[in-house]
Amino acid sequence: MASHDVSAPMAAEAAQPVSKWALHRRLYNWVLSWAETRYGLPVLMAISFIESSVFPIPPDVLLIPLVLAATTRWVRLAFWCTVASVLGGMFGYAIGYAAWETVGTWIVENLAHVELTTVDGRDDIAMPGYLIKSIGAERLGGEYLFQVYDHWNAWIVFIFGLTPLPYKLVTVTAGVAQVNLIVFTIASIASRGLRFFVVAWIIKTWGPPARVFVEKYFNLLAVLFTLLLVGGFAVLKFVL
Repeated sequence: MASHDVSAPMAAEAAQPVSKWALHRRLYNWVLSWAETRYGLPVLMAISFIESSVFPIPPDVLLIPLVLAATTRWVRLAFWCTVASVLGGMFGYAIGYAAWETVGTWIVENLAHVELTTVDGRDDIAMPGYLIKSIGAERLGGEYLFQVYDHWNAWIVFIFGLTPLPYKLVTVTAGVAQVNLIVFTIASIASRGLRFFVVAWIIKTWGPPARVFVEKYFNLLAVLFTLLLVGGFAVLKFVL
């Protein structure tokens, strides 16, 4: 009887992440299903917009099959995906700027799944340990995200916008940090445009094999691409 009492809560705890994954997978399949309809582009724009503030599935999931189905439209698809993402990013910025303590913190904790901690009297986010070890807290500007914003400003928007990190985390916190809105918009256009156009071009150029490769290694490719890009800027800065 005692063993039954112990195993029941353990089973319940084990089942919880499975249910979350199942919900995420259902959303993923739902997004993917629109690729075979005539509403593919407007749904892509809608998802790209809401992903920038609240939706958990990135628009690349729908962008890839849409480009694969109509390779001659890859520029148009990447363009409108970028436009919608930037507009959605501005909405996320507004949430962070005007409603951080209510809606903003809820998004960060429940949708971006990032833990908040109090630093200098305000909610903040600890930077990943590997970044602090590899780059150093002094170069980053601090060990917490808003300290890094104070040091790097819109560069954070540009760099994080290229990575697999939830873009909603970037847009909402940029509003809290009060990054200049014009600079924020330019950084968003550059990062999201670069990301979506590169993905669309790869799919257009290499077709179905590229889709399998990108879907399997997307996170790794995004991180490597960002590191190469940032490293290139650092080299140019050193040389010039």
